[in-house]
Amino acid sequence: MKRYGLLSLLVPLLLLTGCGKTSSGRVLTSATGTIYECLVVSPKQPLSQESLNRIAASGIDHPTGSAYAEPIATTYDLVRATMAEDMPCLPQMEPYFVLTNVSNVAFDDYLKPTRNILLVDINPEKYTQLKVRVSIDVWSHPQAVYRIQASSEEEFVDYWLQHGNEVRDWFVRQELQRQTTFYRANTNTAARKALRNGFGCDMLIPEDYMLIMDTTLNAQCADSVRLLWCCNNKGSMRRDVVVYAYPYTDPNTFTLDYLNAKRDEVLSRVISASVEGSYMGTEYKFFPPQMRNVQALKPKKDDGFYATEVRGLWKIRNGEAMGGPYVSLTRLDQVRGNVITAETFVFAPGQKKRNALRQAEAILYTLQLPTLTNRCAV
Repeated sequence: MKRYGLLSLLVPLLLLTGCGKTSSGRVLTSATGTIYECLVVSPKQPLSQESLNRIAASGIDHPTGSAYAEPIATTYDLVRATMAEDMPCLPQMEPYFVLTNVSNVAFDDYLKPTRNILLVDINPEKYTQLKVRVSIDVWSHPQAVYRIQASSEEEFVDYWLQHGNEVRDWFVRQELQRQTTFYRANTNTAARKALRNGFGCDMLIPEDYMLIMDTTLNAQCADSVRLLWCCNNKGSMRRDVVVYAYPYTDPNTFTLDYLNAKRDEVLSRVISASVEGSYMGTEYKFFPPQMRNVQALKPKKDDGFYATEVRGLWKIRNGEAMGGPYVSLTRLDQVRGNVITAETFVFAPGQKKRNALRQAEAILYTLQLPTLTNRCAV
């Protein structure tokens, strides 16, 4: 099997801007701000010592984001410790979100169009118990607003310690969903046709991704692997999407060790650099891959969407010093009895990679298996 070399080119980031019109037809102003930025509206007064003790006991004693080192002292500091935490499995330190903070009093009409807003309101005169509400396109489009209304500081702190990661993940999913909306109108028809013919599935591969390979490894064997590879190498960075499928025969398939081994086995055979004998591998020593289970971006009871996410760093072995982040989603095709992995990896030397990886990651969530009829998982 011929291996194809990686080129040190990458796509420019697609900074989405709101069109001003929602799916319901309402006309709103376009959202302000850029992807993975969030405005935090919160009280400015210092937290009580009792709250600080509970925060310290939880293991969160200071913000862990790369841009912050100050100890937690206010409500915003607590939010920042989660929302601006370093995103895992990136070669450089980059936070989940870049945050801006204003007080509740300073939150005015000028700020309301911001694309992501976390509203924290602590007021015993207005609230008797904790209330949480999420809203889409309140003052602009596309916009996500998460409201937390608490009757006391203690109530808010308890909620955030239990659900702060969930709040952050909700904002991440809104950004991913916005990206998939863009992809629906701009897809590569040839790549999608190859997916339907070779895998019996569909995925919204953007039109600026070029189809590089559509093949079967070990075609005459029971353990054959069907593989499709697309690449966007426009601009100063490169993003790739690889989909491969193989028979489901091992109950340990959805474990980190198995998925890591399968990744190395498959991609080392088809991806290399310019040096003879080089091949794609996985970084295990410094940044071991991480695994978790994920849901569809818009979960529905009948979706049947179950995916295992793996994040890590790829590297070229026996060749040039090339590498970068990757993320994969692995799912079970119950109709064909196959395991399908959809992965994206980024090569952007000397550049930040969070936004590029997230934008390519959104493609993976559009994978539609044969068990889902006439609609994508998103």
